[in-house]
Amino acid sequence: MTTGLHPGEAPQEPRPTDDQPLPRQEVGRGSSHDENRTRSSVITARAAASFDPVSRSVATARSFVRDTLQGWGFADIVDDAVVLTSELVTNAVVHAGTSADVLCLRSEDGVRIEVADRYPEREIPLQSSAINMGSPDREGGRGLQLCAALAGHWGVEYTPTHKQVWFQLDLPDRPVGTRTAGPSLPADLLPLADGRVRVAVVQIDRTGAINAWNEDAEELFGYAPDQVIGKPLTDLAAWPHTPGTSTGVAEALQLSRWEGSYGIRDAGGRVTPVYASHLRVRDTAGEPSTVCLLVRDHERAVLQTPIRVPSSDSSGSGEGGQATDPFEVFIGSPAPDDLDGLLQRTVERARDMLDGDSAFLLLATDDETELEVRASTGLPSARQRFARVPVEAGPGRYGSARMPAVHDDLAAVPGAVPLLSGTGMRSVVTVPLKVEGRLTGSLGVAAEAASRYSNEEALRLQFAADRIALAVESARLGELERLRRGSLSFLVEASDLLAGTLDRDQTLALMAQMTIPTLATWCAVYTIADQASDPYLSYVLHEDEDLIDGLKALLSKIAPPEPIPTPGARVWTAPAEAAHRAALRTSMRSLGLGEPATVSSGIGTTLATASAVGGETVVLPLVARNRVIGMLTLGKPTDEHFRQEILELAEDLSRRAALALDNARLYSERVAISQSLQRSLLPPELPDIEGVEVEVIYRAAGEGNEVGGDFYDLFPIRDGAYGFAIGDVCGTGPEAAAVTGLARHALRLLAREGYGGPAVLERLNSAIIDEGARSRFLTLLYGELWPQEDGSAVLKVVCAGHPLPLRLRQDGTVEPAAEPQPLLGVMEDLELYEQTVTLDPGDVLLCVTDGVTERREGTRMLGDDGLTEVLTTCTGLTAGAVAARVMRAVERFASDAPSDDMAILAMRVPGLHKD
Repeated sequence: MTTGLHPGEAPQEPRPTDDQPLPRQEVGRGSSHDENRTRSSVITARAAASFDPVSRSVATARSFVRDTLQGWGFADIVDDAVVLTSELVTNAVVHAGTSADVLCLRSEDGVRIEVADRYPEREIPLQSSAINMGSPDREGGRGLQLCAALAGHWGVEYTPTHKQVWFQLDLPDRPVGTRTAGPSLPADLLPLADGRVRVAVVQIDRTGAINAWNEDAEELFGYAPDQVIGKPLTDLAAWPHTPGTSTGVAEALQLSRWEGSYGIRDAGGRVTPVYASHLRVRDTAGEPSTVCLLVRDHERAVLQTPIRVPSSDSSGSGEGGQATDPFEVFIGSPAPDDLDGLLQRTVERARDMLDGDSAFLLLATDDETELEVRASTGLPSARQRFARVPVEAGPGRYGSARMPAVHDDLAAVPGAVPLLSGTGMRSVVTVPLKVEGRLTGSLGVAAEAASRYSNEEALRLQFAADRIALAVESARLGELERLRRGSLSFLVEASDLLAGTLDRDQTLALMAQMTIPTLATWCAVYTIADQASDPYLSYVLHEDEDLIDGLKALLSKIAPPEPIPTPGARVWTAPAEAAHRAALRTSMRSLGLGEPATVSSGIGTTLATASAVGGETVVLPLVARNRVIGMLTLGKPTDEHFRQEILELAEDLSRRAALALDNARLYSERVAISQSLQRSLLPPELPDIEGVEVEVIYRAAGEGNEVGGDFYDLFPIRDGAYGFAIGDVCGTGPEAAAVTGLARHALRLLAREGYGGPAVLERLNSAIIDEGARSRFLTLLYGELWPQEDGSAVLKVVCAGHPLPLRLRQDGTVEPAAEPQPLLGVMEDLELYEQTVTLDPGDVLLCVTDGVTERREGTRMLGDDGLTEVLTTCTGLTAGAVAARVMRAVERFASDAPSDDMAILAMRVPGLHKD
């Protein structure tokens, strides 16, 4: 946007283009265009601005016109001018899609505003034709309708490259009247003044330096203008303390209005007590300054504004002649310690002070773009609390937030104060709360009758607002600091909880449980499996457990929110609308109206459920690794709103929760893949061997492992012959499991090719060494089993570095069933041999890995002797019972979880007749 201000410039006639005439359609109330030009012939100032063809330019144009007219002192016509400008600029930058030029011209009678765009392709209406501007509900033509309704004169001008709409707003006639008056008094009761009252007029620039000093100021204080101009007023002011305030003169100069007493040091060094009235103004270029009117303190009646306050609010003197603090007078003593109490006391006292029917106080967000309702009286507070309205930004704006404003009749200007829509309030006065020139809030008092308030009430309310603004802002910052500290603790705890689990269902439950009731009344979590999937309602929680099922039923019947990745919370109205419809149907059925009361089985939506979700509902995207994986939905009960700080906290939580949920998903997927691969390393099932009982117990060390470095196998080689193996790869985990797979599959392949035990292991040894850096040491017990017709079994075994198999005879004796030989994966040339063992009926062969024998408790180890001792107690037991007893002994030997994989293979020959 480019702007220019040119005070005192002569008017310019419309600009023709390339000798083309200016076709015009001019409309007015009984006046022609020429007459309008005659009335507005003396232009005292002009302001121009250009706006780009983007939607935000409309708000910028409104602010430009508002600031310009207020700077010219035309507050009476500001609202009409802003409305008309908004419509015309909208037509240009939004509908026509071109840039817009706005020109404001000031004259003695009023203001002419011209809005030009670069969209000339419109039919030029003929002057003799009746103008049909269509329906007011149509978007097109509405700007011209408003011009006809609000402007005293208006018209349209066309050129081949431009279209210009202009309107003129005349200043209203101000009737002569009395603003304030006092009774007739005898001369001896009139205020005392010198023979000639001198009023010093001093103007202070934005830096606090004096830039104007009149003759009365020179007479009162003895300084010539050249002695003081350019110096700060604070160099002359004696400001020990102003009763009722804690500010200095520098702060007082920044206030829009101020009255009070202080002293001025004259040229002789003496302090002259003065009474001052300060008014903050700005020139046509927007430069602020402060005009100070000063009289001798005993002549204060010349400047002092009559104070009209109820007797309960009058600031009398306390004991000892001490003046009462105006803040305490307004709020009451003692003032509430908490912010909510202070705000509630403020609106109640403001309502009482102006004899209003309601009052409200809004606090500004940090960027001053929105106001949030924090306290109200005489209004439905449950509906209004924490509701937010924009400041000077589009429909429903709160345009009077930055300066005092009086609305005589809200029915004539609907939406001027959005908070009061539908409340029955007609007149309202609002004033800003400002700290160091920054908008921190707005205080308003409203009445059901129209025209209840005037500028005097606005001044009184502004005086009160100036006194409480600093206290309110201090309390707000204190509350915000406490909230931020609590938010930090909340997020730290939430992060710890979310990081403590990799289970998807538990993560969903934690997300919901952390938000209820800290952030919201109810919560729903939607998850998205992949980009092609629709959101799925995964978890629902309400602080009232009785309402969870009804809430879940309600949400299941409506379409889920759109998975939009844009960060931040967005309002979702579907649950409240669905709840309202369901409640209406329920009520009609209960009255015998509408559809018949045929309710399907299951839990229906009740009135309680409808009330529980009838408030504000927001949706926050769950974004992890640049993908929307779900939505976190938070809701409030009927007519409640979320605080901005709560939404910001919820957004922080949603980011952490999304990452935790995605981590849980990735972990679950990887565990599933890992377990699937691991299960492929174990034999799918053990074959039934006639005449031999077989039992296997396998335990892999490590969370989520089904197979580690230990393995076993039992498989048929050919008719009547079976191969069995139990081994231990050095190490645990996936690397060991890879060698496990190589060994198990190589054993089966080589054995079925007809190789004997030594040859099978020698070739397996070569295959392991060929793995190079990925190779692992391997201890292996391999054997072949032949059940015999007499009930015995013949075994041929090779024990390559593995714990020796133990043979349990029927008499309870235990002995090794093989001799130790070199392990595999170390030497390239191995010479192994096999040994033959015959198991008689009732004998047991027990094969284990070193995870069993090396089970430790401190310095103690189970060892071969401990295993032998356990096995001697297993006489007469089945193979399954033997394996189970050995496992129990191992588990009881130490209290810690096993740190190594364990495998137990027990084979028993029951004989021709089972025991």
